[in-house]
Amino acid sequence: MNTADELVEEQVLIPEDRASGCSSKFSFKKLWAFTGPGWLMSIAYLDPGNIAGDLQSGVYGGYKLLWVLLYATMFGLILQILAARLGVVTGRDLATVCREQFNKPTSRTLWVMAEIAIIGSDIQEVLGSAIALKLLFGLPLWLGALITICDTFTFLFLHFLGIRKLEAFFAFLISVMATCFWLNLLHIDVPVDAILVGCIVPRIPKGAFTQTIGLIGAVIMPHNLYLHSALVQSRRVDKSDREKIKEANKYFAIEAAISLFVSFLINMAVVCVFAYATQQNFAEKGEIELNNAHIALEGLLGKWAVIVWGVGLLAAGQSSTMTGTYSGQFVMQGFVELPIAPWKRVLVTRAIAIFPSLMIVIWGNVDNIDEYLNVLQSFQLPFALIPLLKFTSSRSVMGEFITPAKLVKFCSLMSVVVILLNFYQALFMGLDLIVAIALLFTLGVVYVGFLVYVFRCPIVYPYSEEKKLIEEKSDQKSSSRDIELKTSART
Repeated sequence: MNTADELVEEQVLIPEDRASGCSSKFSFKKLWAFTGPGWLMSIAYLDPGNIAGDLQSGVYGGYKLLWVLLYATMFGLILQILAARLGVVTGRDLATVCREQFNKPTSRTLWVMAEIAIIGSDIQEVLGSAIALKLLFGLPLWLGALITICDTFTFLFLHFLGIRKLEAFFAFLISVMATCFWLNLLHIDVPVDAILVGCIVPRIPKGAFTQTIGLIGAVIMPHNLYLHSALVQSRRVDKSDREKIKEANKYFAIEAAISLFVSFLINMAVVCVFAYATQQNFAEKGEIELNNAHIALEGLLGKWAVIVWGVGLLAAGQSSTMTGTYSGQFVMQGFVELPIAPWKRVLVTRAIAIFPSLMIVIWGNVDNIDEYLNVLQSFQLPFALIPLLKFTSSRSVMGEFITPAKLVKFCSLMSVVVILLNFYQALFMGLDLIVAIALLFTLGVVYVGFLVYVFRCPIVYPYSEEKKLIEEKSDQKSSSRDIELKTSART
């Protein structure tokens, strides 16, 4: 059984066209039926790690790093569309495809990398929720972390209510974030011209390179590619009909574009607020982190802004922690295929990811932790990106829905850029230059070598037989339609 089919038990029915041949026309009713997976996916673009990256971007770069946020979101949209297409066309999530296509050592290595990314994300999510609970109710961080960890198991109850109700709940949390963060933005005098220039003109202010890399890692989460490819399985799409597959790809792409545009607006609001706070001398470089950002907001806008900020941060932390629960299940079951009950799988995946989060909070030293974790996400990105590009560019996997060569080349180029930026950033981690170069050379050979090996691995299990059956059924349907049309024309 496919992992996604097992975990996403309920499937939403897609309304049929009344007349034959109308599937190419846009339908709001069909868009509504396909709406849901993209909004759950967009939560990863709004987690506390993103919020931390946004405020650091605003403090260190002002409005000048908005182009990084915009371009990273656009690149993320391309990757999410590819992940959704992989799920729709193959009927499998990315983790399952990796397990089927790669040998065991390779797939297990990719699994470990995905788990590291999830752990890093969970630390940020738990910490963000704990900070929000401290602002709103005065709870100590360790208690807020425990409450957040317990809250993740509400995922089980929400899941049992139905996939549409779960999607509606996440959409509500996104609306809470949008309201809170934009409420703060609308109470300051932000220069619109500076925002437009910052979104268009690529510039990296002096001393903001780490924040630039961190912003890329914060926006594009590696495990989110696994998540999206699985979530699209919640829609019932006839894999034997080419037109139905094309239709699903189209509406999932539209939904992803809308949801990520909303996420960009929310992230932009956070960047602009803290850029303005820095200009007004309420925030200083090296002093403002996620755990004390409320101080700048209180000085800038008053105590009410702190409450609004806390509510928005709590919504971000709670929603992203629950989507992390989804990601952990899809990743572990896809790569390892554990034959255990869903509730046991939740316990296992959450224990792996959240235990380090609790240790960090109890340890108490949370300064700069979000910045380093965002850089870690950037390092982990190629381990999900390379397999995704490999599979979606393979005709034996995707059939006629193969990704265009130019798009594959563009995404591959972006992957190389991310890898080079990661190694350049690693040179400035405080190590002696000679030691850093030697370490980077040693690790770089392994890092890049493994990624090249993954990309050049042959397809072990081509889905050719499945594709052949699908095409034969589709041809039979097309022939039947032609006969019906000819018969009706004669009569």
